Amino acid sequence: MKKLMIGNEAVAEGLYEGGIGFISSYPGTPSTEITEFLAKRDDLHSEWAPNEKVAMEAAFGASLAGVRSACAMKHVGLNVSADPLFTMSYTGISAGLVVCVADDPAMHSSQNEQDSRHYAIAAKLPMLEPSDSQEALEFSKAAFELSEKYDTPVLLRMCTRVSHSQSIVETSERVVPERKTYVKNSPKYVMMPGYAKKKHPLVEARTAKLAELAEDCPFNRIEWGGLETGIITSGTSYQYVKEVFGDSVSVLKIGMPNPLPSRLIKEFAAHVKTLYVIEELDPVIEDHCRKLGLSPIGKEKFSPIGEFSQKTIAQAFGLPAKPSVSADSAAPARPPVMCSGCPHRGMFYVLAKNKITVLGDIGCYTLGAQAPLDSVDYTLCMGASVSGIHGFVTASEKDAAGKTVAIIGDSTFMHSGVTGLINIAYNGSNSTVIILDNSITGMTGHQQNPTTGYNIKGDPAGKVDLEALCRSIGIRRVRVADPYDLKQCEDILKEELAAEEPSVIISRRPCVLLKYVKTRPPLVVDTDKCRACKKCMKLGCPSISMKDGKAHIDKTLCVGCEVCGQLCPFEAIGKEETK
Repeated sequence: MKKLMIGNEAVAEGLYEGGIGFISSYPGTPSTEITEFLAKRDDLHSEWAPNEKVAMEAAFGASLAGVRSACAMKHVGLNVSADPLFTMSYTGISAGLVVCVADDPAMHSSQNEQDSRHYAIAAKLPMLEPSDSQEALEFSKAAFELSEKYDTPVLLRMCTRVSHSQSIVETSERVVPERKTYVKNSPKYVMMPGYAKKKHPLVEARTAKLAELAEDCPFNRIEWGGLETGIITSGTSYQYVKEVFGDSVSVLKIGMPNPLPSRLIKEFAAHVKTLYVIEELDPVIEDHCRKLGLSPIGKEKFSPIGEFSQKTIAQAFGLPAKPSVSADSAAPARPPVMCSGCPHRGMFYVLAKNKITVLGDIGCYTLGAQAPLDSVDYTLCMGASVSGIHGFVTASEKDAAGKTVAIIGDSTFMHSGVTGLINIAYNGSNSTVIILDNSITGMTGHQQNPTTGYNIKGDPAGKVDLEALCRSIGIRRVRVADPYDLKQCEDILKEELAAEEPSVIISRRPCVLLKYVKTRPPLVVDTDKCRACKKCMKLGCPSISMKDGKAHIDKTLCVGCEVCGQLCPFEAIGKEETK
């Protein structure tokens, strides 16, 4: 059956048709939908894990038990799971194991632009890279076969454009292989030095076999066209090349970026007059070509920064860009902002008002760094706010502890913040940590997490009690604040910053976009009372603007949180029925 699918759904379909029985992931754009689509199936186990390392280790355990397994993550999640990844390369697998990783060139929703192909090279693991949804299905399915044939985990590299673009795929029936029987095998799976030393030569031998496969496999193919120009490319760049040049140039499409072929590349290069390598981000293929003694035109012409497009490829070759449709350039920019009624806004306002240094973290609350709140001083990676504040206040002057907080979301706290808090309690720094508990994993689209009480399918599940957890690891001062109550937030903040011991403030109110959250009637501005002091504008709420010299509230956006009303010194903001 033919069907239109985004790339991530096609990956899920390929894994499903390939007989997957277990997937564990942590949500991260642009990879999230892979696991969400598989969670709709009832004949396999799907779950959200607290973080990517746990997800990968769980998938490995399921493989060990004889079930084809997978985990999915974004590129920075692969950093978190690198520890098991490198050692799984040594142990190999039992049933097929696929690690799906989605890179984010141009950083649409990420803090860096890393190239996951380096992990495949460093860990000496095979990697497949589809260019469209049909290949996403086929490569995902083939990855299980490759995994079991060569006794290795297989990396499947997606990117934002392939993950979220749609194309036609042809589906087929699901085939579940016979479950493998677990057999104890300590020399294979126990990676203490005596056994690990014997596994490294096996990894090198496997890499050599995979390199031979790369020379003649369905993942890499030559499409002969004009011989004046030859282009080696991969992933979404292949689509751009084909749209710009069609069949007027010859193309070597790389679908298996590790290990790369050698003879195939040399054969291709020998038949074309000028050789180009077009790949997003780092010169992985280009560097391999140079090691083969070739001199391709690569990063001197095609940027190592950001995404490519049909337009950038055409411009690089001095060709006119094809006609395209673009947004009106005169339209005002619309940067991302926290939603109207976002429960994080009130706490950020209090922090900004009191000129607090805020060590931030990864989540939608990172938007607190933007004007007018301007309340985040640093954001590094998941959990780094809690770890970082310990180092910051320990190394700073004595009064720094009373002027500094760490901010972290509930899901991010479970991901990797709790270990930093253990460090604070254990080493006794006078750190104040604020957990922004909005009862969901917000930034990636409302996924459940261990604090919500529900699993990936929405069924009741074990729920972490944040207050009890914080106390259990040695934090004696644990407070809960309502971020819609500015005075309460400020009072609690001042008390905890004044305390000379570690403390946690849980800012608790559910995300306003959750279906079960009932919004209140929108507020209105009494223009007779408004003095245009613009104090309400300091919240950065998208519902509030200035109109005809007075504050104005957009009724279609306002959710009636009443935070702005607490700021107005003239009592000009209130419920409509009181005006």
